Amino acid sequence: MFDGFWNNVLRYFRYFITTLLGVLLNTFAPLAPLLKRPITSIALVGFLVSGFIFVTFTLRAMLGFGTI
Repeated sequence: MFDGFWNNVLRYFRYFITTLLGVLLNTFAPLAPLLKRPITSIALVGFLVSGFIFVTFTLRAMLGFGTI
């Protein structure tokens, strides 16, 4: 009954990693040309950092981890 159990578990793990890498590559591939010019790369990095900070502050306020 459990002949190929761990084989199947490893296959699903590899499928998950492959799918995750494909999504990340397809998400960030259009942004690669923007990193070639210094002005757009600074703006893109600033946008990503500000988005991360916004999500962090929002989650901290929603979960009650600290006073803002």
